[in-house]
Amino acid sequence: MISTLLVANRGEIACRIFRTCGELGIRTVAVHSDADRNALHARVADAAVRLPGATPAETYLRGDLIVKAALAAGADAVHPGYGFLSEDPGFARAVLDAGLLWIGPPPEAIEAMASKTRAKELMGLAPLDEVTEADLPVLVKAAAGGGGRGMRIVRCIEELSAALEGARAEAASAFGDGEVFVEPYLERGRHVEVQILADTHGTVWTLGTRDCSLQRRHQKVIEEAPAPGLSEGLTEDLYALAVQAVCAVAYEGAGTVEFLIADGRAHFLEMNTRLQVEHPVTEAVFGLDLVAEQLRIAEGHALPKDPPRARGHAIEARLYAEDPARDWAPQTGTLHRLAVPAGVRLDTGYTDGDEIGVHYDPMLAKVVAHAPTRAEALRRLAGALERAELHGPVTNRDLLVRSLRHEEFTGGRMDTAFYDRHLADLAEPAPDPYAPLAAALADAHGRSRFGGWRNVPSQPQVKRYAMGGEEHEVRYRHTRQGLAADGVRVVHADARLVVLEADGVQRRFEIARYGNQVHVNATALTALPRFPDPTAQHAPGSLLAPMPGTVVRIAEGLTEGATVQAGEPLIWLEAMKMQHQIAAPVAGTLTALQVKPGQQVEPGMLLAVVQPT
Repeated sequence: MISTLLVANRGEIACRIFRTCGELGIRTVAVHSDADRNALHARVADAAVRLPGATPAETYLRGDLIVKAALAAGADAVHPGYGFLSEDPGFARAVLDAGLLWIGPPPEAIEAMASKTRAKELMGLAPLDEVTEADLPVLVKAAAGGGGRGMRIVRCIEELSAALEGARAEAASAFGDGEVFVEPYLERGRHVEVQILADTHGTVWTLGTRDCSLQRRHQKVIEEAPAPGLSEGLTEDLYALAVQAVCAVAYEGAGTVEFLIADGRAHFLEMNTRLQVEHPVTEAVFGLDLVAEQLRIAEGHALPKDPPRARGHAIEARLYAEDPARDWAPQTGTLHRLAVPAGVRLDTGYTDGDEIGVHYDPMLAKVVAHAPTRAEALRRLAGALERAELHGPVTNRDLLVRSLRHEEFTGGRMDTAFYDRHLADLAEPAPDPYAPLAAALADAHGRSRFGGWRNVPSQPQVKRYAMGGEEHEVRYRHTRQGLAADGVRVVHADARLVVLEADGVQRRFEIARYGNQVHVNATALTALPRFPDPTAQHAPGSLLAPMPGTVVRIAEGLTEGATVQAGEPLIWLEAMKMQHQIAAPVAGTLTALQVKPGQQVEPGMLLAVVQPT
């Protein structure tokens, strides 16, 4: 019996595993990097062990340090979570060799499926050895790991070399393994997977299907179970192929077999020999705790002959600290508030006041809704996200809500190119036009109570806010009856709540302020000074860092005075385990290059200047 479990991971998945351990009476041990010393997973565990350093390569990818931590903390079992070392057979062997229980499949099964190239060979498939024009489009893909890192779509042969180089670098940084391969890229397919659970006594459960077609950067954004619109015959084919993969490697524990559905046929992608990020939708539909089942299987318990029956529909949305309108740029800073309405499940590695750093994945939380029908689950999840309190860096919340309500998605007609077609519309800022006025009135009320304002008739007051990428100026007045503004009736105003009436309709605006950042319901504002700061201006053609990160590469031969073309990649930044290209905004001459490889940059920092020709 497991008495103490170390989770070789961080964030949301570590917290989720600890929750099940708490219910089962199992003591918990966390590991944390220096960057994560105050992270939630390190705070909620019964014990925590420091891994010196900040980057994944220094910490969560150091299997030797993690095994040492488990022994030092008195753990008798190790759960890898997902990502990092979860699909590393060497790490699994090191855990077992140390006399610890490994919560996962045998190392041999991981080894057989951990490399996507070997996995395809086991399933009778093979990657492309040599790519020609006739093979395009193709997908360059990391052989190890997942989560969309180390992947590039190539549509013209001239882009192949750069795609291979970029994918190798990203895969090596994320997984410690730079091996990549090339396979055909199927346009407009659906990403569908089968959850499996296998014990050590020969019983294999196929726990339904999941659709994970809504993706950005090849990383899933919205997942649901069961996958809608699959024929009974196709579903049976998926189950059969999943069982074939399980039997091919004598698999044990929880795992996922992934497919691309195109032209009514299933194309094997890979087998993930671990728990998936999207496992909660399967748990909701089957009434299971998959982590608890993993622990029981590792302890040698047998599964019942038949799995529980599926019920209803579940949908999960991943909340990311990123800006979809700016090429999904990750965001950092203080997460002041994260709360969702009752009736949905929230899995997160953050609490109010936590810092979102630059070193790891930008996922803040997963929000899951379960209901008797797909339509009800969609409505419940979209409504909960819309009403969620998210105060801090920019998130993809609005994109998620619009995606869940998009007719293509509600009709079950989505595919992996959904965001290629619809991102511009879905990411278009749509702030509340009354938000600046509500913020100004709340601020004025606070000043009238604490800042020496007099509640007498006065000249109009002016406040400026940045909202949705634009500057907004609002005016209001102090009267003997209270605050007033043109075009609306101010029903109520205090520092936290403003009620306005326009055209006979009253609306409530809840206000939260953190320094110059103001959140009015779901709209984020930045309070601007009365007079612009002339020192904050930049020359035309300036390239500013869109996110905090590390400069990992400068274009070959790029020096001041070089001629560049519009759209030409000049600088590569790495942030949150992904690489981001900074391209020339116009054709012209590089008149300044302010950074070098290895340099840390902050948002808004000047990287280079291109003087237009």
